[in-house]
Amino acid sequence: MLAAVRRSVARPLAAVTARQVLPVLATQRSMAMGPAASPKGPVSDELLEKLSTLSTQSLIDGLWVMGWPTAFIEGARPLGKGMKCAGRAVTLNFVPQRPDIAVDKPLGMESPEYEAFEKCGPNEILVMASVGPWESVGGDIKFLRLKQLGCGGLVTDGSVRDTDELLGYGFPVFSYSTTPKQGPAAMQPWECNGVVECGKTVVRPGDAIIGDQDGVVCVPASHAQQVYDIAHGREIVEVIIKDELVKNPGPPGKYYPFKPPIKPESPLGKLLTSKGVVFEPFPGTEGL
Repeated sequence: MLAAVRRSVARPLAAVTARQVLPVLATQRSMAMGPAASPKGPVSDELLEKLSTLSTQSLIDGLWVMGWPTAFIEGARPLGKGMKCAGRAVTLNFVPQRPDIAVDKPLGMESPEYEAFEKCGPNEILVMASVGPWESVGGDIKFLRLKQLGCGGLVTDGSVRDTDELLGYGFPVFSYSTTPKQGPAAMQPWECNGVVECGKTVVRPGDAIIGDQDGVVCVPASHAQQVYDIAHGREIVEVIIKDELVKNPGPPGKYYPFKPPIKPESPLGKLLTSKGVVFEPFPGTEGL
């Protein structure tokens, strides 16, 4: 009798507890995921233009000075000679193929990949996170739409197909390689404009994506101005170092490599002082 009473009381209590807890868990989960894009907003057109004048090496160096990961998108190589790109990231994440995912994913024009395509213009770079380096993220028919939209470029740690056609489309493509394989046999596009991992680098929507013949770098939107300031300052110093070594041949180790702060009494400090270059504090390093 007593056991029956306890069970009858426990059931409604359990139901109430579940109703109270589930909304809280949902709220906590939403908060735990965090915003996909930086709350500070995407990189501006003005800053994007300035970043595009710098080499990927300088941008990597800027992040290095800040103590950040390199943000080099491994495996993304230019499909054609001389290709460069600069734009804000529009991200697309792929997941491995699974029958139920293929059914649940929006189909046709509502697919996440086409949602991502329509967000691309001259100042946007489509960043496609593949499930493997040899898997195809697309080819001539799909990417014809990017040509029509005047897309600023495509970057992927996967592969592309229909190479000759893509080269004729006129927008820069950076990929691990090329392939004749079909993408849908191995993976499905799952999410547009979420946080992705592409080539071992985290990319958020609105980050600056800069590519040249050495590869592709992701500059975090939240700190893009600081990265620019440091990288630009380093390029000025490197030009002075190289000019000095051309005029007075000798081991580069006298001046290079270097990392702020630069000591005024060092050979590099004396060289910069003789050229009238102010290096204390080094641009962008205040507060580091």
